[in-house]
Amino acid sequence: MKGWTGHILRVNLTNKSFKKESFSEEFAKTWIGGRGFAVKILYDELKPGIDPLGPENKLVVALGPISGIPAPNTGKAVVAAKSPLTGFYGDGNLGTRISEQLRKAGYDAMIVEGKAERPTMLYIEDDKVEFLSADEVWGQGTYATNDWIYKKYGRGVGVLNIGQGGENLVRYAVIRSLEGRSGGRPGMGAVMGSKLLKAIVVKGTQPLPSADPKAMKELGLGDLKKVGAMDKKTGWSIQGTTGILAWCNEVAALPVRNFRKTSHGDAWNIDGERVNAARVATYGCPTCTMRCGITIHDKEGRESELDYENVGLLGSNLEIFELAQVASLNYLCDDYGLDTMSAGCVLSFYADAIERGAAAGDFKFGDAARAKELLRMAALREGKLGNLLADGSLRMAREFGHGSEAYAMQVKGLEVAAYNCKFIPGQALAFGVSPIGAHHREAWIIAFEIKHTTRESYGPEKAAKVIELQRIRGGMFETLVGCRFPWIELGWPLDNYPKYFNAATGLDWTLDDMYKAGDRIYALIKLHYLREFPAATRKDDYPPAVWFDPSNADAEGPIAGRCLEADKYDKLLQHYYDQRGFDERGIPTKELLNKLGLSKEAAAAEKYAKLSERAGQPQAAK
Repeated sequence: MKGWTGHILRVNLTNKSFKKESFSEEFAKTWIGGRGFAVKILYDELKPGIDPLGPENKLVVALGPISGIPAPNTGKAVVAAKSPLTGFYGDGNLGTRISEQLRKAGYDAMIVEGKAERPTMLYIEDDKVEFLSADEVWGQGTYATNDWIYKKYGRGVGVLNIGQGGENLVRYAVIRSLEGRSGGRPGMGAVMGSKLLKAIVVKGTQPLPSADPKAMKELGLGDLKKVGAMDKKTGWSIQGTTGILAWCNEVAALPVRNFRKTSHGDAWNIDGERVNAARVATYGCPTCTMRCGITIHDKEGRESELDYENVGLLGSNLEIFELAQVASLNYLCDDYGLDTMSAGCVLSFYADAIERGAAAGDFKFGDAARAKELLRMAALREGKLGNLLADGSLRMAREFGHGSEAYAMQVKGLEVAAYNCKFIPGQALAFGVSPIGAHHREAWIIAFEIKHTTRESYGPEKAAKVIELQRIRGGMFETLVGCRFPWIELGWPLDNYPKYFNAATGLDWTLDDMYKAGDRIYALIKLHYLREFPAATRKDDYPPAVWFDPSNADAEGPIAGRCLEADKYDKLLQHYYDQRGFDERGIPTKELLNKLGLSKEAAAAEKYAKLSERAGQPQAAK
């Protein structure tokens, strides 16, 4: 077996033990790495119904066969566990030197089990694992923790750490690394915090596994130069992801006022041009030649790294149009270790609920000072309100009542990313059927349906596009593991990625082979969900109800008077199920599972199907 180390590190925090385990070549070829490894490990090892914040949950850090190799944007790792926010499988990826260092230490993945007696930091160096005290940095933010680690071990080590949000079990706490990298939106930071695990530090000294290291290096380094040249030619990194804000505002896709509005006249104040003009530094992930981490000074003079998602959800969605104030909110989220997307949605939902009489409080849209206070309260779980904010918008809505769940912007408990799909059926479907909740990472088809189809269409071509993008974005890139931006933003051909995989492993795979593995992973994630929520229905794959509400339609602009239509959406959802090989309840069929090599799991799926026939209402995030 080439291209993989063939080993997983299993660490038990309860008894401070660890062991090096081997996996088979069949396992490697079936699940590839990254998300594939994580899905399979968690499906096999977690019992249904366990508390995501209990010691029975397991944190998986998983890499792929191209992680860390010298090729375009390979500095990524996947972090996964049962989600405290959604109640089923959750994951995320982030740029980190762990991608290289853990593989150099001899592992393709690590599994963290149990719970430590006191705040702990894991230090891994090849076959050595140390359980060290983290008392000195427990209670501190991610920036101070990162600096403390660098002073002890140098800047070349791989680091994963959490802030106060993870320590206090905020259900949307993330894991942080490097200057501004975050991952694990569905509460992976809270899983670390529940285990009293403040940080993981890795240093490896072995060469990366590769079938032909010389050929791999020549191919990868050459392509790094080509991607870098493409970025300079296109100028994409001038604004990075923030460049799309102006376009979203123009085409009525921008989140404004808890997604009530789709554009705003003041949005130009926080667009990519303004972000670039305020730039003081630029950061990127390892092996990146198109760095998108644009850093500006926030209102308090601190460096804050921005991207579109946090500007959209902490800015326009809260109707805060002073860029330095948006940067301050982003800085606080990063330092506390909170997901900026969920945090923005939670605050906007709270303001909306107050305005509509469903909740009591003094927070209003546009109030940046109060938003900062609320983020602190959530991160520290300060008082009743802090605890409520820390639990996410779906649980808040169920506490508030008064029909507020209709405008809690989430799917399956995970808050919606920064694209307003009030009248964008394909992207609404992408959010609805995203395997971990409303994440744009899985499929982003807004440009496709606005530029290449009619916006009004609910046809099968949109379902097909969602599946195509899921296979690429949530399948191939999340298993290899690498960043999708060279392909998305610069047009770097997709067939380069099987080339990297083949150079690393000595195999002869095609894109179709990658896509089949992606289908296998999506089916197993769906089974994760159904195992936790056997009474689930197809309504669980619907976007927020407010997008179907005619009274919420825009009064003017390109989609004036328009909103999603429930009957047409349901037909679009069925197109997706049919093309995926799911039944009318969204359950993978026995035929599909057998085709994907999941015959053992097929029997369980039949049981879920029978339970689903007697289903009640959606149960996610209980």
